[in-house]
Order: sequence, then C-alpha cells, then structure tokens
Amino acid sequence: MLQQTGSKEEVGVRRPCMWTSLMVLGAALAGEVCQPAVAATLCVNPGGSSGCFSTIGAAVAAASIHDHINVEAGTYKEDVIIGKALSLSGMNPGNTIIDATGLSNGIYIDGIDNPGLHNVVVTGFTIENANFEGVLLTNTSYSLVYGNRVIDNDKSLVIASGVCPGQPSFETSEGDDCGEGIHLIGVDHSTIANNLSQGNSGGILLSDETLPTHDNLISGNTVMNNPYDCGITMASHPPASGTAPLGVLHNTVANNESSHNGYLIPGAGAGVGIFTFLPGGNVSGNVVINNKLTNNGLPGVAFHAHGTGESLNDNMIVGNTISGNGPDTEDAATPGPTGINVFGVSAITGTIISQNVIDSEQLDIVVNTPTQVQANLNNFLDAQFGLDNIGTSGSAYAVENWWGCSGGPLVTGCSLAGGPNVLFAPWLTAPF
Repeated sequence: MLQQTGSKEEVGVRRPCMWTSLMVLGAALAGEVCQPAVAATLCVNPGGSSGCFSTIGAAVAAASIHDHINVEAGTYKEDVIIGKALSLSGMNPGNTIIDATGLSNGIYIDGIDNPGLHNVVVTGFTIENANFEGVLLTNTSYSLVYGNRVIDNDKSLVIASGVCPGQPSFETSEGDDCGEGIHLIGVDHSTIANNLSQGNSGGILLSDETLPTHDNLISGNTVMNNPYDCGITMASHPPASGTAPLGVLHNTVANNESSHNGYLIPGAGAGVGIFTFLPGGNVSGNVVINNKLTNNGLPGVAFHAHGTGESLNDNMIVGNTISGNGPDTEDAATPGPTGINVFGVSAITGTIISQNVIDSEQLDIVVNTPTQVQANLNNFLDAQFGLDNIGTSGSAYAVENWWGCSGGPLVTGCSLAGGPNVLFAPWLTAPF
C-alpha cells in the first residue's frame, strides 16, 4: 500500500505513474520474449573462405527457418535438397552453376519429407545436367523460383524406349520425359517466373501425383528448344497413393514464350499442353493468357482428354500470339498445322478461347469434343480454316471473330469455317 505523503492531488498523480511504469516494463519484457529472431545471412563460395560454406547443401543444413543463403560464382556439383523455409540466391546469375551430373536433381524443394513446407525462394542459378528435373518442387506452398537458367537436364531419359530409370516412385507418369526441366507436384500458391528452361526433355510441368497442384502462377518464362515434350504442360496423372487423380486446378500461365519444343519426335510437344488420360483426371479452371507460342511440334495449345470420365473444363485461352506450330497426332490428330486443338472423348465444357492472334497455321482452331466450345474476338490470319469442327458431334459458338477479311468466312480469301454446327455470324469487319 502506498503511503500518503502529500496532497490528494499528489497521491493521485503518483499512482498512475507507477502503473504506467509497470506496464511499460511488462511490455518490454513481453517484447523480449515474443520478438522473432532476426533471419541470418549465410554465404557459400567454392573455397569455403571468409567464414562461408564450401557447399550449398552444408549451408542449407546449417540454416534456420527464414535464413538467407548467398552463393558466390562458381560450379557446385550438388543435388541441393531444401526442406525448410529459406531463400537461396545465386549472386552472379549465369556464373553460379549447380552441375548435377550423375545426380537426381539440381534443386529439390522437398515437401513430401517435410510436411507443411512453404516460403522457399530460389533465384539466380544455372542448373544443369541432372538425371531428372533441374528443379523439382513437391508438396510446397507459397514458394518462388525465379531468374534461373535450367538447361540440359533429364539426362537419364532413354529416348528409344521412352523410359527414365531410377525416378522416385511418386513420379507415376514421367518415364517418357524424366520430369522435364522444372516440375511442380502437389504445389499451390507458388510462382515460377522469369526462368529459362532450355535443352531439357520438356520445359515446365505441373502435375498432381501427391496432392492437387493449384493456384500457381507460371509467368515470364522463356521455354525453348526442349526436344521431346511440351513447353509448358498441365497434366493430371495417376496418384502415387489411392485411386483418384487429384487435379491441376486454377493455375495461371501468363506472359511466357514457348518456342520450338517437342520438335524431334512427331507428336511430342505443344506450346502449352492441357492433358489427361485416365478416368477422373482433372485439369480445370486454368488460364493461359498473353503467351507467345511458336514453332512447336504440336499445336500452340493442345487439349487432350483421351477417354471418358475426364475433365478439362472451364479453361480459358486468352490473348495469346500463336504461329507456326505443327499438327496434332494419333487420336487427337488434326488435318494440318494447328494453332489451338480442343480434343476430348469426354465433353470439354466451359472452354473460352478469346482475343488470340493466330497466324501461319493451316487451321487456327480445331474442335473435336461432344459439347460446345466458345471462340470469340480472335484474329484468324492466313489460315485455310479459322475454325474447323472435325468431330461427329459438338458445336462451336464462333461469332465476332476476324476471319482475315471483312467479308467473313463466306468470302473467297477469308479463312473458312469448317464442319457442322459452327455459328460464325456476325463476324468482325476489322481485326480485333
């Protein structure tokens, strides 16, 4: 109890001051207890000098959650496995090299063995010569892979037999491509941006063997000269456990350049592939927007639903520049070089194809699925067919497109509308 030694007013002043001091002290103590630790910055150089690590793997093992690891220029012969939230930065892009010769991957962001893995950043590396993927991400969220050069990986691929010996069992359908340059399995809310993927079997693959792959952004990448598969693929595969495919859903593929992929084997690769081949397979609600898709072995964009009970629904193909691509093959075959092919034994519903510029193709859009496909406000240039429905059922709502001249598809010199049930009038009288 405080002793009253002054006036009532003085006592009234002293008590609040005392309580204020106690509150400030308590807040300070609480701050000391609750204040998060400041992230450390670790360094790596080839000699391990100046307090740095000599290998990236050793730095990753020593790092705490949210630490930064800066890697100086040099060649690191490693398979770097990351199982904690951290950032890994090559400090001299183009000269900070992970050479994974004889190893599984260049970088593996491993959420399978580290449940809940999130917030991993990888940037500034050249990643080359891995047996399988240059960069593999599994079961991770909110991660970022940007500004890397992923070149000449998938070395274990046996071209003649289409197998990839030694791959992990959770990769259920990568025998013919070893997982491609950058592979996302069970990944969500992550960004793959401004990377170069070149000289791998294929460029960038999103699949669903372990968890759904959803709500990711694939943006600003250059994907070129990958000879055996697509530039960018979204594919629903058999699950590693259980029976039902898990789905590749609500991803955005934006502002990429996908060029000269799938060119060594007929039918090998599209600019962007949207694929499933088993009952329950699901690649839906994705957006392919503002990409440049040129000179690929298959069409610029290829939808393949090869059987019944498969869903490639509610995908949007918007604002892309598409030219010089090849024909589709086998059960999805098109009559000639094609810009966009929508093939589905299953009905492919909710498809929107809009505001694309398609040039130097024999057929700009081919439709072969037992439902309606919507294609509006596209510019069809230099094609024999702007849109051709080659299926025995299904239809196309193809009004308000530019068919290459103001007279529309009924006039000689314009691109044609082919097949049954194609509604093309009214059409645009000038390019969109």
